[in-house]
Amino acid sequence: MLTLDHLAISCTDLAEGTAAVEAALGLPLSPGGQHPHMATHNRLLSLGPDLYLEVIAADPSQPRPAWPRWFDLDRFTGPPRLTNWICRTDDLDRELTHAPPGTGTPVALQRGDFRWRMAVPETGILPFDNRFPALIEWEGRAHPAPRLLDLGARLTALHITHPDADALRTALSRLKDHRVTVEQGAPALRATIATPQGERLLA
Repeated sequence: MLTLDHLAISCTDLAEGTAAVEAALGLPLSPGGQHPHMATHNRLLSLGPDLYLEVIAADPSQPRPAWPRWFDLDRFTGPPRLTNWICRTDDLDRELTHAPPGTGTPVALQRGDFRWRMAVPETGILPFDNRFPALIEWEGRAHPAPRLLDLGARLTALHITHPDADALRTALSRLKDHRVTVEQGAPALRATIATPQGERLLA
């Protein structure tokens, strides 16, 4: 089965993306880290004890990898925006047998004491125009969410639209989360975040 793990805001410049999300939510982001395998870096925000948000960009200080970066970052242009969502599983290999073709091949990664396997598509592009979630399996007990400063932000809704909404709903049948809804429309993601300053929208 699948559990919502985190949201990804893509940007072309991490400082720009951080400033945009902090302005949108009225909350400061925490330091993240680098991902040498993908030549990316991020900043993080707690969305509770088991959920978080990351702002992610290509890292110009690292050599560009010989393979496509995750979250379709190599093709990303424009202002910072919500592009992807990530679900965790206890058994990534088994979960991939239920996932749509093109969800990806497991890649083993590590940063400090965080160890995880993530399914990364060969093209960097996830099924359903990146509206199907990336799949991750955390190894061991370490997870970013409980280590982040909790500033009171909580995800209340993740709204997904796609032209083939029925097929996407079927593909997501192993996720049971009332916050996630799928409707017919152009491919898009919108997250409603409750903050101490009131509800805010990320899209």
